[in-house]
Amino acid sequence: MKHNPKMDYTYIGVDSHLNSHTAVVLDCFYDKLGEMTIGSAPSSFASFLKQVQKYCLEGTKPVFGFEDTTAYGRSLVKFLVKKGYLVKHCDAALVATERKSQNVLHKTDSVDAECCARVLLSRFDKLPIANPQDEYWILSHLIVRRNFLGKMKHTLIRQLHTSIATNYPSYKTFFFHIDTNTALTFYETFPSPKTLEHVSLDELTKFIKTLSYGNLGETKAQHILDTIVADGVTPSEYQDVCDFNIRSIIKQLKGILLEIIDIEKQIEAFLVHFDYPLTQVKGIDTLTCARLIVEIGNIDRFKNAKALARYSGVAPVTYSSGMSNMQYANERGNRTLHAIFYRIALTSIMPVGSKKALLNPLFYDYYQKKIAEGKTKKQAIKCVQRRLVNIIFNIMKHKTVYINPELSYVDERTTDNEAS
Repeated sequence: MKHNPKMDYTYIGVDSHLNSHTAVVLDCFYDKLGEMTIGSAPSSFASFLKQVQKYCLEGTKPVFGFEDTTAYGRSLVKFLVKKGYLVKHCDAALVATERKSQNVLHKTDSVDAECCARVLLSRFDKLPIANPQDEYWILSHLIVRRNFLGKMKHTLIRQLHTSIATNYPSYKTFFFHIDTNTALTFYETFPSPKTLEHVSLDELTKFIKTLSYGNLGETKAQHILDTIVADGVTPSEYQDVCDFNIRSIIKQLKGILLEIIDIEKQIEAFLVHFDYPLTQVKGIDTLTCARLIVEIGNIDRFKNAKALARYSGVAPVTYSSGMSNMQYANERGNRTLHAIFYRIALTSIMPVGSKKALLNPLFYDYYQKKIAEGKTKKQAIKCVQRRLVNIIFNIMKHKTVYINPELSYVDERTTDNEAS
């Protein structure tokens, strides 16, 4: 009688943490063979393997399941893969579901490790093989850092709006954007009308002209001085402290803006390690390209574009029973990747600039066609996303070059359609 292939393995689930890793060993019948806890330093890994071998049943090979393969568990995973052992990634949601199904009241490292081992055994053939690759790991860290700085930037800009509005109620008429170097340096130098009391029109004009490289001058300076008089703001009793707060916000914001520039340069330079010509597609800049690579990972994980569409939540989910067959939006896909495809789709179909230029007239036509067929705007955008998935999959899979259609303009197209 042919035995079950699962009987050839001993299953080790690992719950990894910053300072220690806990492992639980199961046989193919879900019986617990042992448990161990080791340090997270690489010097502990060799002894870990020796302990594992003691628990392995005769004639079986150890196979490892990790809930975390990219953070605290990454070093151990790389060590095991290098030694030739099979390591699989057990999704955290599957481990949590297994823990709930066991009706366990306590959540401990031992429980999590055992649940990870049970998921490894029950879904052995379906779980992805863990193979951490340094280039994806490094790029993901750069993107995480860039996203964090972006959030910090927006938080500080909101704080700056709130603080400046108290001193300059009409500040939005001074400069178009508050986070430009001209605006930031002006508010850092003159955080309140009180600091402008002894500044003449000529002095302010010279200051603004220097900041803006000659683009702004006396007209802007006169407008600022006239607006201050019209607003009639009375200085606070603690105006010096308020001014210090504004200067502190601007100082930090300037530092973050410079850091964002540096990290984006680093991301752009690091993309040479990936032979994916994604930036050739209009609407995909360097940062978007990096985010796509991080979220998709190795494109060979996906058999075809349909699989990538399902993973990203772009492909619909089918619910059928008897004669009923309904399709719904997939809310369980990779939401970050879904959002990236959504933004690219919007960029591709939305007219930009005063001339209403279309970056991709083909996508615009496709979007309008779906609207004409009776689809809602949301459904039509989803169709554009699906076509984008096909394009991006083929670029990454086959290193194909995407040829952008010529720019077109909404006004001209409308006139041509009416004429025809």
